[in-house]
Amino acid sequence: MPTLRVESVAAGGDGIGRLDGLAVFVPRTAPGDLVDVAVRTTGRMGTGRLLRVVEASPERVAPQCRHYDGDRCGGCQLQHLSIAAQREAKRRMVGDAFARIARRVLDVPPLVASPREWEYRSRLTLAMRRHGSRWTLGLHRYDAVDEVFDLTECRITDDRVVAGWMAVREASGLLPVARELRGTIRLAGDDLAFVLEGGSAWPASHAFSEAVPAFGVIRWRAHDGAMRVVVDRRVEGTPEESFDQVNQPVAALARAALVERVLAANPGTVVDAYAGLGMTTRALGAHGVAVTAIELDAVAARYAASHAPGATVLAGRVEDLLPRCLPADVVIVNPPRAGLHERVPAALLAVPRPRRVLYMSCDPATLARDVSRLPGWRVTWVQAFDMFPQTAHVEVVCELTPEDA
Repeated sequence: MPTLRVESVAAGGDGIGRLDGLAVFVPRTAPGDLVDVAVRTTGRMGTGRLLRVVEASPERVAPQCRHYDGDRCGGCQLQHLSIAAQREAKRRMVGDAFARIARRVLDVPPLVASPREWEYRSRLTLAMRRHGSRWTLGLHRYDAVDEVFDLTECRITDDRVVAGWMAVREASGLLPVARELRGTIRLAGDDLAFVLEGGSAWPASHAFSEAVPAFGVIRWRAHDGAMRVVVDRRVEGTPEESFDQVNQPVAALARAALVERVLAANPGTVVDAYAGLGMTTRALGAHGVAVTAIELDAVAARYAASHAPGATVLAGRVEDLLPRCLPADVVIVNPPRAGLHERVPAALLAVPRPRRVLYMSCDPATLARDVSRLPGWRVTWVQAFDMFPQTAHVEVVCELTPEDA
């Protein structure tokens, strides 16, 4: 049974230590921990299973959620670290990604903190597994991703969303008969919304909607891919199935920082790619900037167009539409976790190039990969935001400027 000293935290949240020069990744460990581990070696790295904390790091704290250790919940990765240690670990993750993948050495400043370290999530997506007549509704275990445990609390999620999930659990006997389903509950303005995915028939959908009156809207995406409205009790509201950030206060801080950097370039024209509901488009429009927004989600694009009347809003894929929107003074990209399609950096390299590119990312690794696809551009500013406390995820905004500018 080997013993190792944990040195740092890797992307994804595992602690890293070394045994005879071999890097060993051990979940649920903190920098400074001395731990007994069981090690499985694969090539030049090892994966460790924590057996015992021999000497606890001063950065280690007791997790607040019963599921974190009790059910080996995979939803959070860093509850065993103090919030200060979490932010320092994420700051290092950003710098390491740029150095390792983009070959850019950056001085990453401390993270902008979230106003709330708990109960900040406005959206919760859970797995639903049927065993006979009984449902298991919850999250996957971090060390057995095919297993789902029953979730009874989620300390990082808004109490209203958790209460909605408990209502769904109580009415689970009225769900479609299927082996697996997926459910998302979110706050949409002041309303609760529920989107159910899976199943081929839902004969009890009306009875289900009556059993969960707290939901303003319920939608169902069946196996055929079609989205059906089960009930919509809203008078007016944000399109609940469209993408939006789960931590709205930090999203507002990140958006404000991005807008400030855009305006500092004194642009006349801006492309807002992956525009979502058009929040950034509206903020720039309020300053008199001519904005062309691109968004794949047709519902979100319609919402953006109706709330940013001075902007041009295009619905479609960024890689298809961006070339026809150039040249522009500044281009903003805010892609999903997978990052940019390879045709997007190619479009940005075409002459005449934008004066600035502002990139907002929820994955430092794909951000660094995309920056590596932009030779001749330098990173002139970077800021990370603690959008997802208690997890290993981090939001990053960076500014790229042509080297000859």
